[in-house]
Amino acid sequence: MATPIIEATLPTRPALSGSLLVLFAAVGFSAKAVLVKLAYAYSPKLDAITLMSLRMLLSLPFFVAVALWTQRNGDHARLTSRDTAALAGLGILGFYLAGFLDFAGLSYISAGLERLLLFLYPTLVVIFSALFFRRPMTRRERIALLLTYLGIALVFGASALSDAPHLFLGSALVFGAALTFALYILISGHYVRRLGSTRFTAYVMTSACLATGTHFSATHSLAALDLPARIYGLALLMAVFSTVIPAFLLNAGMRRIGANSTSIISSIGPVFTLFLAYLLLGETLTPMQLARTMLVIAGVVVAGTRSNE
Repeated sequence: MATPIIEATLPTRPALSGSLLVLFAAVGFSAKAVLVKLAYAYSPKLDAITLMSLRMLLSLPFFVAVALWTQRNGDHARLTSRDTAALAGLGILGFYLAGFLDFAGLSYISAGLERLLLFLYPTLVVIFSALFFRRPMTRRERIALLLTYLGIALVFGASALSDAPHLFLGSALVFGAALTFALYILISGHYVRRLGSTRFTAYVMTSACLATGTHFSATHSLAALDLPARIYGLALLMAVFSTVIPAFLLNAGMRRIGANSTSIISSIGPVFTLFLAYLLLGETLTPMQLARTMLVIAGVVVAGTRSNE
């Protein structure tokens, strides 16, 4: 559906087109933090699992439709019970658990800081690859990671000095999201290549949507959905532009350029979130944050000039 159409309009070189797909996905995902903060501001009684459930359940019809479409169009091998279990587990790990921790953390910290901490997942992917798969880091990867860590340290240090309430609780929750998403990225590459990015995404995200709905139904009544219309509007924006579209773009790009390059190129997300939060939420944009922005951009440029994966 959408993914093949978008891919057809991109350059045919896998490295360039894959990088563009990942870049667009990062922008879409990064807008989510600002939309979540806007939703929390509209309704004080809104909690993480309720907002996340609205986002995922509004996304579910799209993913189910794509799953049915891929099943009817194309010569796909039948999924084994092991494949089904793996896809369900990846959906729960990468988009239910990581998503819940991220939404919970956003109730305590700013959108800009959240995106920076979530950004740690690319470094975790590269480190895990080196530790568990004996994939040595290239010189360019080391430089890129050094630049981005320096930028993150600057902004987190400034946030700590501001003595924000619940800063460390919120930061710990978002770091947990980064850790679980890094594991998802690391494991999912094998299945994306074998099953195809569109089919993989549809099944994984359907699993995540169902897990989120199960969590909500087990802990909340339908009365929790009595929310202002603006909340539903923001949830729909999150579903379409910060969930469905970027999810397909991310996996399509990762299939072309690999997990490590995907992770590092996605670092442009914090830059976009920082400026969007400044414009829409009134979050501060200090010289230290601008310095971090330049470091992150430099890291992305260095990572993007790699000659091979």
